[in-house]
Amino acid sequence: MRKRILHPPGMLVAGLLLGAVSRMLDLYTTNLGNLFSQLAVWILIGVLISIYSPTQKAAVCNILPFCLGMLATYYGAAVLTDGVYSETMILGWTVFALCSPVFAWFTWLTKQKGVFPKVISMGILLVSVLSSVILFDGFRVYDFVINALLLYFLFFKQIRRRA
Repeated sequence: MRKRILHPPGMLVAGLLLGAVSRMLDLYTTNLGNLFSQLAVWILIGVLISIYSPTQKAAVCNILPFCLGMLATYYGAAVLTDGVYSETMILGWTVFALCSPVFAWFTWLTKQKGVFPKVISMGILLVSVLSSVILFDGFRVYDFVINALLLYFLFFKQIRRRA
């Protein structure tokens, strides 16, 4: 299953679908719409894509089409539905998407042995926590769940990789 999804075309399709779903959740729900507007949930998804990719190169190649696909359908749907969005948010998310291959490169390393991978893991968790507190006015129940999942996948979950 993982091999069928974790490749650039599969990630593009996943991004396109999640972007559309995210926009629809913004339109028709409050809590789920708010959840998928937070940076922490996208950090979690990016971490999962990166650590489950078989190589660093695959992580880099998987994350960019995912992020760009997500942005394309989210903001495309926002335009079609006369949604409220700002150029600042589009620019911010675009910068995030364009930096995502670098993030994926380092995130893939978190499953390696040594001190540096643990420092990267702590940094990812810290950014997730701080994004909730600083950018989105504090922790909500789902932030605890997202960060607990990040903690598990970054520090405890073993990932089998070919040597």
